[in-house]
Amino acid sequence: MTTLARRAAAFCALAASSVALAACGTTEPGQTPRPAPSTPSVSASASELAPDRAPTLAPGPAGLTPVFEHGPRAEGRTIALTFDADMTADQGPRAAAGERFDNPRLIATLRELDVPATVFMTGRWAEEYPDAARSIGRDPRFEIANHSYSHYAYTDDCYGLPTVSEDRMRSDVERAYAAFEKAGVPEAMPYFRFPGGCYDKAALKALSATGVTAVQWDVVSGDAFATDADAVARQVLDGARPGSVVVMHCTRSAAPVTEEAVRRIVPELRERGYRFVKVSELIGAANGRR
Repeated sequence: MTTLARRAAAFCALAASSVALAACGTTEPGQTPRPAPSTPSVSASASELAPDRAPTLAPGPAGLTPVFEHGPRAEGRTIALTFDADMTADQGPRAAAGERFDNPRLIATLRELDVPATVFMTGRWAEEYPDAARSIGRDPRFEIANHSYSHYAYTDDCYGLPTVSEDRMRSDVERAYAAFEKAGVPEAMPYFRFPGGCYDKAALKALSATGVTAVQWDVVSGDAFATDADAVARQVLDGARPGSVVVMHCTRSAAPVTEEAVRRIVPELRERGYRFVKVSELIGAANGRR
């Protein structure tokens, strides 16, 4: 039995009546699980579907979802490049018309430069590009984390994004994990990035039952809609500190110069003595784990 099949079986035992994150039954390679409904009533938490040793933060006050912004500052020059693979639920017609929300050249460059990275992926992106999602998820350089299903905002007034109602926030996260499973991603991480980075106490409370750690950042690359790769690189290089989490994008149409910027960022930071790591390593270090 594969890891994916074992996880599906464990989930079925936990919540036999639910198909929120993955359909119960056969999920061996070559077989297609049933799609998850968009409004599940019971589901497994993200931590139950993620790698057994994935570090997370303890819940915040009153059990709220914990928020992680950067790793320890004084424990070596480690830095995490993160890439948001954004696609909003209603952008299907634009993709059908030829707009590219993926960026295979960026992923190839990260592989060429041997840079570990964390990709925060929307479920809708995984549905549109299942082969890319599966390839990224099965590459040990990378880890896939949750960026919602819809890329709708979890607060009002968040950069003009449509919003998810509070009673649907949890199911939106769970539906993304279901999309990752269906695409063949073996072990999505128990980390969540709010669309637009926008959250409030109500959103943290709504997601507390999922078991995720919310991951923000402390370095904004400015690559979204940028046309000057040098400016993006300078912004990252100027902001980088030990333990930093850098937010970038893996969306060709909305971040066309990211790959070029990465080619300038990586050698400069290595020259400064930085080591690239995934978010999980920074969270583990914050927990005192190595």
